[in-house]
Amino acid sequence: MLTESDLQQIMPRLPQAKRQLYLPYINRVMEIYEIDTPLRASAFLAQIAHESAELKYMEEIWGPTAQQKKYEPPSDLANRLGNTQPGDGFRYRGRGPIQITGRANYKKYGDLLGVDLEENPDLAATPQYAFSTAGVFWRLNGLNELADVQDFIAITKRINGGLNGLAERQKYYEIAKNVLGSEEADDFAFSTPLAPPSEDAAVDEQAVLPRGQEFIEPDPADPTTFTDSQDEMNPTVKNKSSRGLGSRLRNWFR
Repeated sequence: MLTESDLQQIMPRLPQAKRQLYLPYINRVMEIYEIDTPLRASAFLAQIAHESAELKYMEEIWGPTAQQKKYEPPSDLANRLGNTQPGDGFRYRGRGPIQITGRANYKKYGDLLGVDLEENPDLAATPQYAFSTAGVFWRLNGLNELADVQDFIAITKRINGGLNGLAERQKYYEIAKNVLGSEEADDFAFSTPLAPPSEDAAVDEQAVLPRGQEFIEPDPADPTTFTDSQDEMNPTVKNKSSRGLGSRLRNWFR
């Protein structure tokens, strides 16, 4: 089980209040999605540390930039993201420590979690669902299996679509492995047994977008005014379903 001290050492810039707020959600999500060995946890924490600038950003900063304007229909990128209505680009901007982006992804991950993220996109920036979407993404893309063999490059490509920020990701990875003691897997393991790779592990290449803090942080040279990151919102949940993993999460945090 990840401790507050572990998280502090891996993400030293994360304020104590947020560290204490996020820790139970991180632990629960790692349990549910079998991120349950030091190698798996190290890779997961390293990637979300970089993607969110140590959990500073739970929401993509909006300009809109030239790239963000392409989220709006009509465009090829909007088509890929399932954005069909004016304003969908902003409405379904990246949220969560591994940012889900686009109407289609909000529906996909919401359906998997049993919550209507398509109708309530702001929920994807709240701790309860932000870490859950990251966990679902991790499992669907077979990242536990890559973590087991320490193929950190492949993990980065599946999350980022490229190798943006690789050096920083690797720095977090080495720190996390040192903190969690990757040679002592039994000391970290949760009660849930490891599962073999499933057929769900295939990568949806069309859903991958270049993400990460180098994308969501404002460019100091860009005069565009950005909105603040929304990382502690907690609006009322509008449930679409009470079944599945989303139900398990809601029951645990109730």
